[in-house]
Amino acid sequence: MATGKNIRTYFEGSWHDGDVPIMRAADHGAWLGSGVFDGARYFDGMAPDLAAHCARVNRSAQALMVTPTVSTEEMVEIVHEGLKTYGKDQAVYIRPMYWGIDGDITAIVPNADTTGFAICLEEIPMAPATASATLTTTRFRRPVLEDAVVNAKAGCLYPNNARMLQEARSKGFSNALVADAMGNVAETATANIFMVRDGEVFTPIANGTFLAGITRARHMTNLRADGYTVHETVLTFADFHSADEVFMSGNMNKVTPVTALDDTQYQIGPIARRARELYWDWAASEA
Repeated sequence: MATGKNIRTYFEGSWHDGDVPIMRAADHGAWLGSGVFDGARYFDGMAPDLAAHCARVNRSAQALMVTPTVSTEEMVEIVHEGLKTYGKDQAVYIRPMYWGIDGDITAIVPNADTTGFAICLEEIPMAPATASATLTTTRFRRPVLEDAVVNAKAGCLYPNNARMLQEARSKGFSNALVADAMGNVAETATANIFMVRDGEVFTPIANGTFLAGITRARHMTNLRADGYTVHETVLTFADFHSADEVFMSGNMNKVTPVTALDDTQYQIGPIARRARELYWDWAASEA
């Protein structure tokens, strides 16, 4: 599923130009969904937190009982090699992925001895600083560890997110603010979420129902270092309706201000703008 252009694929030990086929019809990942991935970003000649994303895809594989076969350090090196054909003015989505190839005697459990691995580099522009989102609620919720592999960035979780997005779009909004199993706010259908009230920053506490993102953690660190008070806590939908500003946090676009939650309207606020500035400043300092 190409959403961008200028794709390069690392598969079976070498880089290939184009969207190369990597999975067979009988692979475990093709028909039983044992696929995990991660997403890092390259922009302005930088690939911030690349090692953290590579380490997480290995943890995701283990959570899905798929054996990771490439170390974090080796994966980072492979990605940098693949990025050499892109210019600093090109924004690239970096997607390492694993999937099961064979199953055990029941076919259900992935065989630990056979694992597929690939990296896809895909040129996808960063959203402009002026981009924003609107939110609504959805009847679909985040699952819990007892009934889904929520501790992995796994492809099998995303049909639920797709249902959330489709419902939100049918109501005229661009995204959904999603509840956890207890009915408290967890995240949006595509990203983590922050709100601001009286100059302080709040984000839902990581309770095992959603991935507490790498970019989310980076914003928290940056904002605290800049003097802001940042709370991880239980948040309700009423809290978001009473917020002064709301913004999404995700690897694809880093910071996306929210301008509406159903009938509640927000201005694009100073802390969302500051979080974006701090992220770019931090990324440049690490480059």
